[in-house]
Amino acid sequence: MKMIIDTDPGVDDAMAIFYAALAPDIELLGLTTIFGNVSADVATRNALYLSEMAELDIPVAKGASKPLKREPTEPTSIVHGAEGFGDLPAVEPKGYAIKENAAEYLCRMARIHKNELVICAIGPVTNIADAIKLDASFASNVKKIVFMGGAAFTPGNITEFAEANSFHDPHALNIVLNSGAHTLMVGLDVTMKVLCNAEFFSNLATASPKYGQFLKDISEYYLDFYAKIVNSDGCGLHDPAAVIACTHPELFDIKQLSIQVIEEGNKMGQTLCNDAHTPTNTAVCIGGDMEAVKEKFRKMFA
Repeated sequence: MKMIIDTDPGVDDAMAIFYAALAPDIELLGLTTIFGNVSADVATRNALYLSEMAELDIPVAKGASKPLKREPTEPTSIVHGAEGFGDLPAVEPKGYAIKENAAEYLCRMARIHKNELVICAIGPVTNIADAIKLDASFASNVKKIVFMGGAAFTPGNITEFAEANSFHDPHALNIVLNSGAHTLMVGLDVTMKVLCNAEFFSNLATASPKYGQFLKDISEYYLDFYAKIVNSDGCGLHDPAAVIACTHPELFDIKQLSIQVIEEGNKMGQTLCNDAHTPTNTAVCIGGDMEAVKEKFRKMFA
């Protein structure tokens, strides 16, 4: 599968990128970066570092630094750390982002790989919305847009109503959902069904001294947030689940639904999901064998 990951690394972003780099059924063509867990500048730096660490010779394109319309919020340093990788200091990649911005790069790659390219967005979808606005054929050129975000029938995680990625740019998400592109929402309904605890990351480090050890190191801060703030013995399998849903949708219970994202007010970012009375290109993961998803992720590092 030809894939571009749109990312704001981020601890679970690193998990997702390493999985995609190791997966034999994924041809990772590039990374685009976005604000969210960190600023767009830090996201670009971190994405370059991760791609170099994974020995990927792929371009990284810097994307949007703020939402389309709503006022931006500060990066969630309490969750991922000031530099995105827990307690680790700022990383130092050797390479640089390409001159094209994320939207330009996405449009060009969608034309080159028409009907083959899957976009996996694991941050706010502002870059995807920008690409749709830039090129009227973008939505029909891509094979599918899979995004980690939203909460169909479960509470949010940044507010009681909204999941973080949909909250950060609800206007962009509505543009993507109404673009005509085939979309798949991988939200909190599934990503919080399994937890990755300290033992899980320790096992990753044992199995994979390079990638697993790095994930274990950066996960400690992340797990501390979940323990102290969320009162959870482990983190959800958020971004990796979205990547796995691209290649293994059979592991998920998927339903065609109509989605409306609330753009303003105290419910901003809420994804209202209803049975579609008319044909829709939007599918939503509402359940699945999440233990199998977690095991597939673990085995990739073993």
